[in-house]
Amino acid sequence: MREAYHEELAAISDGLVEMANLVGSAIGLATTALLDADLKLAESVISADEKVDDLQRDLEDRAIAVLARQQPVATDLRVVVTSLRMSADLERCGALAQHVAKLARMRYPRRAVPRDLRRTILEMGQLAQRLMAQAAEVIITQDVDAALQLEKDDDRMDELHRMVFQHLLDDRWQHGVETAVDVTLVGRYYERFADHAVSVAQRLVYLVTGEHAGDLPKDGLA
Repeated sequence: MREAYHEELAAISDGLVEMANLVGSAIGLATTALLDADLKLAESVISADEKVDDLQRDLEDRAIAVLARQQPVATDLRVVVTSLRMSADLERCGALAQHVAKLARMRYPRRAVPRDLRRTILEMGQLAQRLMAQAAEVIITQDVDAALQLEKDDDRMDELHRMVFQHLLDDRWQHGVETAVDVTLVGRYYERFADHAVSVAQRLVYLVTGEHAGDLPKDGLA
């Protein structure tokens, strides 16, 4: 009976990793669709988000079943509750990747991102994908130091987000209001995606230590 219980907890963790891998891939593909005006790729990202939603519902069902049947306490209860919150973060990441792809579809056959911002947006997309890969890894390894490092790595996304706004506010901007709105939105999508990846890592810290990331010593675990 106890072995089946731990298998249920492991299945919840596996579901989180699968969700993280899916949304990480989705943001990478959505970035390509956006920058290359690839309608077929954009459509594939949009339709694939349904699988992320299905996984979240399945994970929620599993978690609720564990709560009802096993009545976990202490660390096991923390695992279940924290996993539910992680799944919500990951579902939002999937939705944000879908938003990027929908912008690509809406502006097709034109490119939504002007040439002078392509490099910045590309880096934002690549960084978002990398941060999510790190989030998936810390779920697997439960490495608290790696989870804390992810928040530091997110600083670059904040820098890129500021760079986008600086570019939009430059007197030399010549791409019009519609493109300015598109770029503002897409920059926000990537910034929020990264925030959710950081949130997953922070929840992992709480899952392992019982303490919130902000309450730990600055140099991580003693």
